[in-house]
Amino acid sequence: MSERAASVTFDTLSAADARAAADEGTAMSANSTPSSSAPSARPAGSPSASTSAADAAGRTLGVELNGINVVHESEHKGRPRDLFWPWFAANVSVLGVSYGSFLLGFGISFWQATVVGLIGIVVSFLFCGIIALAGKRGNAPTMTLSRAPFGVNGNRVPSAISWVLTVGWETVLASLAVLATATVFEALGWEGGVVTKVVALVVVAALIVGGGILGFEFIMKLQMYITIVTGVLTVVYIVLVAPTIDFAAVSAIPAGSAPAFIGALVFMMTGFGLGWVNAAADYSRYLPKSASSRGVVFWTTFGASLAPLLLLFFGLLLAGSDPELNAAIASDPIGALTTILPIWFLVPFAIVAILGLVGGAVLDIYSSGLALLSTGLKAPRYVAASIDGLLMIAGAIYVVFFAADFLGPFQGFLITLGVPVAAWCGIFIADLQLRKKDYALAELFDPKGRYGNWNVRAILLIVIGAIVGWGFVVSSSPGFEWEGYLLGLVGGKDGEWAYANLGVLFALVIGYLGTLVFGRASVRRQESLPTNNEKISGAAAEATTPTGLNR
Repeated sequence: MSERAASVTFDTLSAADARAAADEGTAMSANSTPSSSAPSARPAGSPSASTSAADAAGRTLGVELNGINVVHESEHKGRPRDLFWPWFAANVSVLGVSYGSFLLGFGISFWQATVVGLIGIVVSFLFCGIIALAGKRGNAPTMTLSRAPFGVNGNRVPSAISWVLTVGWETVLASLAVLATATVFEALGWEGGVVTKVVALVVVAALIVGGGILGFEFIMKLQMYITIVTGVLTVVYIVLVAPTIDFAAVSAIPAGSAPAFIGALVFMMTGFGLGWVNAAADYSRYLPKSASSRGVVFWTTFGASLAPLLLLFFGLLLAGSDPELNAAIASDPIGALTTILPIWFLVPFAIVAILGLVGGAVLDIYSSGLALLSTGLKAPRYVAASIDGLLMIAGAIYVVFFAADFLGPFQGFLITLGVPVAAWCGIFIADLQLRKKDYALAELFDPKGRYGNWNVRAILLIVIGAIVGWGFVVSSSPGFEWEGYLLGLVGGKDGEWAYANLGVLFALVIGYLGTLVFGRASVRRQESLPTNNEKISGAAAEATTPTGLNR
């Protein structure tokens, strides 16, 4: 065990850093409290003195130093209902109103869209609630726990996919915040051109990147404030624009076909819960193991679903009442909603729009930094978040200043990455379902441990799920024309099932059933071994229960 512990470099960190800081009187943030007193030797391959100095500076500034490590028991805190705040704030964005237009674009009726929204939002966020259970059981980020089904190094594959997805989402949300700001400025008669967009991008990026760097403790507090402010202002917005609803026009929208219904359902699942499953355990990992499992599932699902359900229903009423508004949302999903507001409420609307989008983007950049570390990056968590922030800014510049249309690329992005993420989700949930015991924490960082180096079966399932899934999805957006190569089996790319995007559901089922059928024996074999959590000593114990940065 000592050799294995010594090989776990940059993935885990001994508690020596935190203890040394405590001995020196360094101010520690609330989420990096030292766990014991006697200092221990630093494991082989430990960070350099310059890195340790950076860590000390981070502690002084209140930066979270925990990364992809297992959170030490001394840092466990909170209750399941605390999960309501981050999940509500991340999904209260008025972008949820725009989804009403997106759904009607599938050619379905108001009532069909309402049912689609209810099922798609709640079921997809229920997946997040289930995966959040793993965070409570293992007290580690989602992509660290994903090493159990994929292997310690094999997990770099889904980690890379997760990283791309979360960086993509934070880019989309930042772009929308900038576009909304420019639209509000123009409606007020002010300059809404390049200069305004540049300034808005700088401010939005500073908020998002700053939150991602500071980490968990700051984010939890920020999300509570965002929830309160955006919740109140969103209610005011709904009251102000409610008179524009034309119930006769909404009721007259004709019903769509079954393929259109299923396509809209898949779009909602990928746009909401399936866009978060790869990060769901990141925010429950600080909870004590004694926390209610049902509470974790409920508060995650309820907190994430409540605002989108209400906003979507209202968005369907607005988009169904005004064909011009419905069309305008395609190019500027949030800015278009300002056109039906009184002038005096434009600034409050800009505040609620920007804060709501920032709330989602902050969670994305936090989780994308953890995912980047899980791909093998040898850096502190806050450095990973900074890298993602630079990529987000570059992507937002393209969307804001060069992209002619928003909805097409957005749908193509969601569906394409939604396929392998759906396969991963099926694999992870099935693996969690099969496990009756807690994770062997030390071996999540040990390629020679029970979880192995590469789990070929899990990798093959995600590859097969992606190949099959991409064959049954289609997008007209540039760069995505290659998809849909299996649609000839159900009528071709011009058939009625073409835009049902069945591939996402196929990938989810392949991952889930494949793991249940072929992974059961492997999980039983792993759980038949003595749990290292009960047999850890010395450096191994130090490495797997850090209170400081995980590299």
